[in-house]
Amino acid sequence: MPDHKQDDNHEHDHKHDHDHDHDHDHNDSNHQHDHSHKQQKQHSHHGHHHHHGHHHHGHDHGREGNKAGLAIALIITFGIMLLEFVGGFLTNSLALLSDSGHMLSDAGALALSLLALWLAAKPSTARRTFGNHRFEILAALFNGVALFVIAAFIVVEAIKRLNDPPTVASGSMMIIATIGLLANLGSAWALMRKGDVKNNVNLRSAYLHVLGDALGSIGAIVAGAVMMAFGWYAADPIISVLVALLILKSAWGIITHTLHILMEGTPASVDQQEVREALLAIEGVTDMHDLHIWTITSGFDALSCHLQITDGKDSQTVLQSAIHLLAKKFQIEHATIQVEAAGIQHEKLKC
Repeated sequence: MPDHKQDDNHEHDHKHDHDHDHDHDHNDSNHQHDHSHKQQKQHSHHGHHHHHGHHHHGHDHGREGNKAGLAIALIITFGIMLLEFVGGFLTNSLALLSDSGHMLSDAGALALSLLALWLAAKPSTARRTFGNHRFEILAALFNGVALFVIAAFIVVEAIKRLNDPPTVASGSMMIIATIGLLANLGSAWALMRKGDVKNNVNLRSAYLHVLGDALGSIGAIVAGAVMMAFGWYAADPIISVLVALLILKSAWGIITHTLHILMEGTPASVDQQEVREALLAIEGVTDMHDLHIWTITSGFDALSCHLQITDGKDSQTVLQSAIHLLAKKFQIEHATIQVEAAGIQHEKLKC
């Protein structure tokens, strides 16, 4: 979170969102602090405004659904992984072996995503004031990189096989790949039904692993049909390359998204210019600077800024208007807003 430097006679207002109750005691006569904390009811004391709601209850409910979906998908994936590995070894099929490799990576990805969800649920501490939410982003990045590496390996191996395609037991290969496809579809359904694969990057990375395996199974079925009908065994490595390229595309999307979050880039769902214009339109606000918007984890965006107001304007009224605006229009419920008079001077800002 950005640091703010202030003079001793500096008047400023802050708004914070937290999950816990705590009291503050400020005795400095030259400072006035105003904080907004979101919990389950409203009260005011010691110059603080506290607003409480149900955002975290909804977040917890979504996390439980994500856990359930991941657990079901993990059980299905691990079982089918063993089946396809044995089947690929017995039938000498690269398509099945590569698919079982996907399954192995999926099992690891699903387990990692489950671990990340468990760690993210732990409360914040004095050392980690934002808690462990970023573990979900790190897990998603790891899954994306793993997908990329596996797909690249399949492409290299397929190119080697193109020169001398081995004979493949296409009938057995198709049967096992069909079982794998059904399992992948079952896992994907569990993730979609129980979790939030659209907005949670951690869950989406695991979901893409499962979809990658589904594509691998479809590729194995198509390759088996072609080899059975025409005896063209080069179909196995060629289709494997096509599937790998699709996986590479999805993996790259996950990698770039997670790196954007880790670099504290503006969330894709938020237009920074629109936020700036909306805050400047608040009555009494004359200028704004040091605006930062970033993502802590999926579904948890944060903002900080300085608002300059006209002399004599009630800072609390401006602060409350900004709080409501950000929550209602932009769904940003964790904001630190510094309200200051026109005469306040700052050191040169670094970002």
